[in-house]
Amino acid sequence: MAADSKDMTDEIKNEETQEAASTEAATDSAVAVAEKPAAAKATVGKLSAHALMQAFEAEQIAKNPKELPDIYVGDTVRIGVRIKEGNKERIQPFEGVIIAKRHGGLNETITVRRIFQGVGVERVFMIHSPQVASIKVERRGKVRRAKLFYLRDRVGKATRVKQRFDR
Repeated sequence: MAADSKDMTDEIKNEETQEAASTEAATDSAVAVAEKPAAAKATVGKLSAHALMQAFEAEQIAKNPKELPDIYVGDTVRIGVRIKEGNKERIQPFEGVIIAKRHGGLNETITVRRIFQGVGVERVFMIHSPQVASIKVERRGKVRRAKLFYLRDRVGKATRVKQRFDR
């Protein structure tokens, strides 16, 4: 019995020393990673695909900072769209009501609707696209839905959105 208890205590001591050695090695590798430059830090270690994509999107947004206002569904916006005609480039405004926002981050899109010569025209804009030169909020809209697709069925004054003054 005494020999068995001695063997058990020896095994416990061996496990404790192995655990201490592994934690010490882990802290050494963490210190080595911390000492590397920031550019190499993103590539060290295993990152999930989602985390890698988020890091890339954040880098791209930071690299090309565009002063975007806070835009919400229901707002009337004026979007400056870059148009190439031959070798010239001009900016054409497109004004309308935002009826939908989709996605997020680098892929964020808005759907803008306007009535042109009695016909409803909708355009989808990628907010971070180089074709979008500027976005200016003309009026804030007071709506209670995330998507305003019901405006497609309305005509004339029924398509108006109440104005919001608190934003």
